[in-house]
Order: sequence, then C-alpha cells, then structure tokens
Amino acid sequence: MQPKVIGLIAAAIWGSGQMVQAAEITISCGAVGQERQYCEEAANAWARDNGHTVNITSPPENSNQRYFQYLLDLNDGSDEVDVYQIDIIWPGLLARHFVDLREYIDDADIQRHFPTIIDSNTVDGKLVGMPWFTDVGLLYYRRDLLEKYGYQVPTDWSELADVALDIQEQEQGEDGELWGYVFQGNNYEGLTCNALEWFGAYGGGTVVDGQGNITVPNARAVMALARAAGWVDTIAPRAVLAYNEESARTTFQNGDAVFMRNWPYAWALVNGPDSPVAGQVGVAPLPQGGPKGRPASVLGGWQLAVSRYSNNPQAAAELVGYLTSEAVQRQRAIEGAYAPTIVALYEDPQVLEANPFFETLRPILDDAIARPASSTGDTYMAVSAHIWEAVHDVLQGYDSAAEALAKLRDQLRMIQARGEW
Repeated sequence: MQPKVIGLIAAAIWGSGQMVQAAEITISCGAVGQERQYCEEAANAWARDNGHTVNITSPPENSNQRYFQYLLDLNDGSDEVDVYQIDIIWPGLLARHFVDLREYIDDADIQRHFPTIIDSNTVDGKLVGMPWFTDVGLLYYRRDLLEKYGYQVPTDWSELADVALDIQEQEQGEDGELWGYVFQGNNYEGLTCNALEWFGAYGGGTVVDGQGNITVPNARAVMALARAAGWVDTIAPRAVLAYNEESARTTFQNGDAVFMRNWPYAWALVNGPDSPVAGQVGVAPLPQGGPKGRPASVLGGWQLAVSRYSNNPQAAAELVGYLTSEAVQRQRAIEGAYAPTIVALYEDPQVLEANPFFETLRPILDDAIARPASSTGDTYMAVSAHIWEAVHDVLQGYDSAAEALAKLRDQLRMIQARGEW
C-alpha cells in the first residue's frame, strides 16, 4: 500500500477531532516480510496524520519465543512497548497486562468484527485485543499438475496421499526435488495446529475438550497421527520436521510440492510476480478423514492489544482502532490476502476479486476448530508444548502414535492434578 493512500484513509477515519496530545508509540508487530511492511506503512501514516511518532519493533518470528518474550516484558511492568501483536490463544494468558479497549474504541467499530473472534478476545468482560486478521488452515494445491494427471482436488487424507505420491513419482524425471505434501512439522505451535486438524478430520477430538477433559489416547486420534507419520520420507521430505509456515511456503512457491497446508496469507505470495507457480495454484478446505470424517481447520489469527503499563494508552488505543479498521483491513486483504475479521469485507467485490477463495473461506471460519486454550487456562502453552513434542516424536519415528498419545495423557494428567486447570 502506498503511504499516500494510507494517509488518506487515516485522515478520513481519524482526522475529525479524535487527536490526542502528541505521543510516541511503540508497536511490536510484523516480525518479517509483508506483515511487517503493512504494519509499518499503516502505523506511520496514522502517526503522520495525527501528529504522533511511531516506533516499530519486530517480535521473534517463532510464536512460542514471542509469547515468552512478551511475558517477561509484561511481568516486569515494562513501558517500552505500548501495542502488542498477540495470537488468538493468548488473551486469557495475558489479559491482566492489557487495558480494556471498550473504554477507548466505539462499540459500533467493535461490532463490525466476527462475534466469535471478539468473544475470543474478551476475558471477564474486558476486551483485551482487537482482531487484526484471522486465519484458518487451508489446502493449497498445484492446479496445473492435478489437471495434467486428471485428478480432482482430494477431499480426504488417504486420497491426498495417493494423489500426491502418484504425481510425485511421475514428475521425478522432470524435477527430482518435487514432493507431494509439505506442512508445518517443526516442534512448535504450528505443529499443534496441524495435529489438531488431523485429529479433528478423523473425529479424534482436540486432546482436551471444552470441559477440560483429556481425550487422548483414542482410536481415531491414534489412527490420524499414525497416518500422518507415514507421510514423512514418502510424500513429505524429512526436512519437513523442521518446517514452519515460511519454510513450507518457500518449498511450495519454488514449485517443489504438489500440496501444502498453510494460512490464507500465503495466497498473495505464491501468486506474486516473482513466484514460479503464480496462476497455477488453487485453494480448498483441508481434507476430511475418510467418508465418516469432516474437514477440520484450526482457527488462528492475530490481535492488537494495548499494554496497561503504556504511558499513552489513549493514543495507543487509537492506533489499534485505526489498524484494525475496515478501510485498512480491506487494503491488506486486497494486497496481501490477509483474511479480514470484519464480516462485511467477505462481500466486497474487490476483496473477492483479489482473493477468489474468500468465498469458501467464510464457511470454514464458521466451523473452525478452537485450540483448547480456554479450557486449560494459564497452562495452555505447557499443554501445547506437550502436544507438539508428542506429535514430533511420532513423526520422527521415536514413538508409535499409541505410545506417544498415552505419554501425552499422563503428562497432562500431572498438570491437571496440580489444579492448574
């Protein structure tokens, strides 16, 4: 987005008597790439049009490292950062450190967002984060390769594995680097998301249910994980065990994978002017687990929150209101394929023209799986770490799916026995 364009939007939204005394605001957002670029351009435009100064700091790219860095700073009562970019699973974990944005942002602006996402950002009646963009897991596929070999988009995981292997083997003569499927296989939060999608597709639950009950091991979850482990070194490279979102995207975008699991943001990049696969990519819901399963996508997304230790909470909240506004979200959706949190934008012709798959994204959002953050409370990060470590052990071949999920149950019972959720 050009600074002039953003400046006009900023002036239109915030230029009529809503300015506060000049302030210097520090925002931690957009660790790398276009996410950082859009944050910086929009924040600077808002500052310029309102007489403020904005400093942009880049948090760690790894979400786990980012959370613990935030936690250290906030527990120290640091006033160095005014606005934090937080994951959708963090409001309950960090709520005590953030202001109630309902005291600063008009209710009409809040109501434009998906109610479920606003609910996820509300803790004990306090709105601790404003939705910035939302996410769900999606299946990206090489439309040209499926057409070449006469395949439809797979609708269940077994079919995907068969199609991926067939195309991979037939294309090996032309490109020895081609793999059938890439995903987020490193031992971090992204692997928890993938695992919950595999479990959900087969009806295997979410490890901990909404009432806080531990649901593993169960036969469906064991089957799902065992099948996923079988992909490594067959349709997925062993290197996938170290992949995050960007690693998977780079492999797919370079033309080295038939299928990829990733978030909506990848659409604009894989279709960018420098992408070898531009114009050859399709997007679909993630597969279901056989005829009795269902497609399962984990809900993700990022929010903006204002530190209660900020020296300028009013200005910081106004920056949050601007960055999460309909005008800015619209521009980010058109240029960067960031999925809006504002309902009306899913009917905007220009947004849909730029991102045709947004028409199918809306129902996926409505049925997305929530990670067990609310039911495990302050222990969620520990719970998730145990999940991704168990799953990673299975993918590496260190444990069977049944053994790993039984160990996971025992680890979670120890947390539960301490009365921590």
